[in-house]
Amino acid sequence: MEIILKYLDPVIRIVSFFTLPFLCGGLIQKIRSYSQGRKGAPVLQILYDTWRMIRKKPVDGPFSGFFTEASPLIAFLAGLVVWSLASFEWGSFLLIPFLIGVMRFALLAYSVENGTSFAGMGAAREIILYVFCEPIMILVLVVFESHLVFNANFASLAFGGLFLLGTSLVILAELAKPPFDDPRTHLELTMVHEAMLLEASGSRRALFELAQQFKTSSLFLFVAKMGVYHGEFFLSRSVPPFWLDVVATLGALFVSVCVGYIEANSTRRKWLWIPELLGLNFIFMLFLGILLKLG
Repeated sequence: MEIILKYLDPVIRIVSFFTLPFLCGGLIQKIRSYSQGRKGAPVLQILYDTWRMIRKKPVDGPFSGFFTEASPLIAFLAGLVVWSLASFEWGSFLLIPFLIGVMRFALLAYSVENGTSFAGMGAAREIILYVFCEPIMILVLVVFESHLVFNANFASLAFGGLFLLGTSLVILAELAKPPFDDPRTHLELTMVHEAMLLEASGSRRALFELAQQFKTSSLFLFVAKMGVYHGEFFLSRSVPPFWLDVVATLGALFVSVCVGYIEANSTRRKWLWIPELLGLNFIFMLFLGILLKLG
């Protein structure tokens, strides 16, 4: 039995490594469809679409150059490294903002090189999200790397709930989800990432799609592991490691369900409102972190 438990933990991590990126994105689409009274596409539709696109030859625009060829591969490799870090924890999670920055640079370089006005607008909005999101993400990661434990009392639950609220806002902004962006409409072409990838096709579009799914599942699994590693319920009991991985994987799927419901029932705010919200969120998270440190 001990031998089985010894090898069960890496098996669960490997299975989640290959399946969770497609399950998270598929669950978001499925829950959004159900919430709107539609049946929706299958949960693994993203996998089918990616496999179909990756076998097609890309069609380049007249302004394509070095970044048109290199950016999809750079974004894919950076996303794969982020996902492996979140899954196997081979390094510090403080590397996540740097790797996400590499993905953003590749996406920005691709969109700017192709020279369309829509891509330029999407790139400008992506930079705004990056500038306001990364300081908050670093604060969240500092708390994650600490030895802070949330106990089963009212004060700890209140602080944990507020911290989860601030973390959820920054993750929604990182992924350009409502209320920061709306992936369901072309009104004002508000879809940041879609506007930047209008010229992408074939295997290059597939690599960008895979990179986005890696990023999404990494952030969802990170939120789930934060609750697992800092909750007294899990730390105060001799729980086998593989159970922690199972709970973290199920937590990531639960976060996907919540994000899908938010997408279906929330609307995009005016873009001028977004920097103010993220700035207030940074001040809120900084103040909350100081209170947690003093407590």
